[in-house]
Amino acid sequence: MAADLVLHHGNVYTMDRAAPRAEAVAIAGDRIAVVGEDAAMLDLLPRGGRAVDLEGRTVVPGFTDAHLHLLSFGLSLGQIDLAGAATLDEALARVAARAGAVPEGQWLVGRGWDHSLWGTCGLPTRHDLDRVAPRHPVRLQHKCGHASWVNTRALELAGITKKTPDPPGGEIERESASGEPAGILKEEAMALVSRLLDEPSVDEAAEATRAAIPHAHRAGLVGVHTLEGALAFRAFQRLRSAGELRLRTLVTVPKGNLDAAIQTGLRSGFGDQWLRIGGVKIFADGALGSRTAYMLAPYEGESDYCGVSTATPEHLREVVDKAARAGLPAFIHAIGDRANREALDAVEASREAGVGLHLRHRIEHAQLLDPADVGRFAALGVVASMQPIHATQDMLIADKHWGSRSAGAYAFRSLLDDGAVLAFGSDCPVEDLSPLVGIHAAVTRRRADGSSGPEGWYPEQRLTVEEAVRAYTIGPAYAGGEEVSRGSLAPGKLADLVVLSQDIFAVDPMAILETDVVATLVGGEFVYGQDALMDS
Repeated sequence: MAADLVLHHGNVYTMDRAAPRAEAVAIAGDRIAVVGEDAAMLDLLPRGGRAVDLEGRTVVPGFTDAHLHLLSFGLSLGQIDLAGAATLDEALARVAARAGAVPEGQWLVGRGWDHSLWGTCGLPTRHDLDRVAPRHPVRLQHKCGHASWVNTRALELAGITKKTPDPPGGEIERESASGEPAGILKEEAMALVSRLLDEPSVDEAAEATRAAIPHAHRAGLVGVHTLEGALAFRAFQRLRSAGELRLRTLVTVPKGNLDAAIQTGLRSGFGDQWLRIGGVKIFADGALGSRTAYMLAPYEGESDYCGVSTATPEHLREVVDKAARAGLPAFIHAIGDRANREALDAVEASREAGVGLHLRHRIEHAQLLDPADVGRFAALGVVASMQPIHATQDMLIADKHWGSRSAGAYAFRSLLDDGAVLAFGSDCPVEDLSPLVGIHAAVTRRRADGSSGPEGWYPEQRLTVEEAVRAYTIGPAYAGGEEVSRGSLAPGKLADLVVLSQDIFAVDPMAILETDVVATLVGGEFVYGQDALMDS
């Protein structure tokens, strides 16, 4: 057997339980030919073949992000970036800087603000934005994507007044004294303003996606499951046709397009190794940051407020059943414990009816679970598509709004021990794209600054490094129905792998954040780091 490329003198973690460790990987075409010891590998290279000395570096299967928004990330690269703004004034300064650089009347669009970082100032208002951008309409998405902060000009253009009713599944935050809109729109209410913005053209969407892909490669990503709409799908198809989609991409069908997808005959798995149909995306509730996660009991300090349901239990069951009968698994967004229970109930009803028993339904986020519902994931064959970085980034606000119920939040260990499949992602651009950041969060339950202490936040839910890596490799491959060809380093599988600067399985877990991605290979080709690796 001849190989085109041999990576040798490495520290290889294959995630293949039949042969978990190796020193070298031989690649033929876009597939792994042999995984084994150094001595046997170099003999596989014919004249003209390439050998790369890894000099002891660690190799793992290429990471797949099981939940992000690739087009949104690409578009965000050109928007006002409010991520990490430590104070309201810092966020406003960034808005003011953009306002000073564009003509009056032009929309100012941004994302990433997080008022939980701003101390006790509470939610921002339209008046805050009016001070720095009175002559531009402004729309800024919260980091969770479930609330928009807008100024008075944007409200005027949208025709939103004190008489405007809350739309179904949404909420217009109002000033307590006057009843006027305060400048915060939640869930479906966001559309009242966002519909005024011009949707990017397919060319613009393709260009934004093209700009996002190198960021993914630098993070060690070889694949993504992206939960977006028709525009993103069109952009991905354009890049695929041009041979520029160098990420293995699984897409979802928004619930609003389900009937069209069924009429077209789309089913899960349709596509190729670069672009495939996953399932249908359904929302059951909102988010923690906007206090719209749907709860079994009221939020801490509230007498009756339990968040926002974006789909009745009956509607969830109807949509899951319709999708399953058409061969499409449900990807259900559920944050609060009540939303998760109702999502599981909908899948259970479908299973009990004998519909689509082979389908790999998923709950996206699964952030807070009642103890009675943890074991239902494995029992019903529901994949827990989770984002470890949410655990550490949201721990303070989770404690504030959920109190002692946070013991059931981001329950990685409980789900895994009960037999559930974990598929990890980032929710980018909500959080950092890097799988290494997510692995660190899953293993330590701590932030980069060491909080919340040496043991981490609810440390009983920590994972081992191997378990976390599996959730970024084998887990997404299984969730996407691709475990035969992806997720581990074994002969015959696609040659997708990542070279790391240090052994994340051996270093102090906090040092995982100090690890660099040295190189990323997709289909046996370097998409990042070839020069650095060859010159080392």
